[in-house]
Amino acid sequence: MEDFFVKFSFKEIGACFAVLFAVIDSLGSIPVIVDIRKRVGHIQSEEATIVAGIIMISFLFFGTKILNIIGIDVESFAVAGAFVIFVIALEMILGIQIQKGVTAESASIVPIAFPLIAGAGSLTTVLTLRAEFADINIIIAIILNMFIVYVILKNAGKLERILGKGLMSVLNKVFGVILMAIAVKLFVSNIGALFVQSF
Repeated sequence: MEDFFVKFSFKEIGACFAVLFAVIDSLGSIPVIVDIRKRVGHIQSEEATIVAGIIMISFLFFGTKILNIIGIDVESFAVAGAFVIFVIALEMILGIQIQKGVTAESASIVPIAFPLIAGAGSLTTVLTLRAEFADINIIIAIILNMFIVYVILKNAGKLERILGKGLMSVLNKVFGVILMAIAVKLFVSNIGALFVQSF
């Protein structure tokens, strides 16, 4: 435990925070959050943030083991996450509702906590960071990112009013395309590895 805290480093925390911030893209997720909030009426900000944080920290320590136990590799996990993100992107771009029967409580977990915040991209990134940085610094970076996520989730309504309906509509389409691009990138970068494993 003492060695755990000895490895504390502001430099490593900064590096991990920057990488996770880019992957989670909490600012870019504002249109997605606002769109989901419109459909379900309310989002449990605290619940979504805590669940996402727990998922990411748990995955840091047990991710590979959990996937191995249930017979799933990281690549398959990433491809599955890519499909979910693709569906969310379609809803944003086309203005349609594919997910039926979504409630405020369930929306806080899926798709906000997972896969929007703690998605395949961020979870695989957490595993990648562990190969280069100390666990304590990655955990702190995750917590800092979760704080930013919480502020954005809590103030989604205010952000919508500040940006305006017209701008939000445009941003919704733009970030829908970006989300779709992320989904395609996740799919392409991991599907090749799956084919290699099959042959």
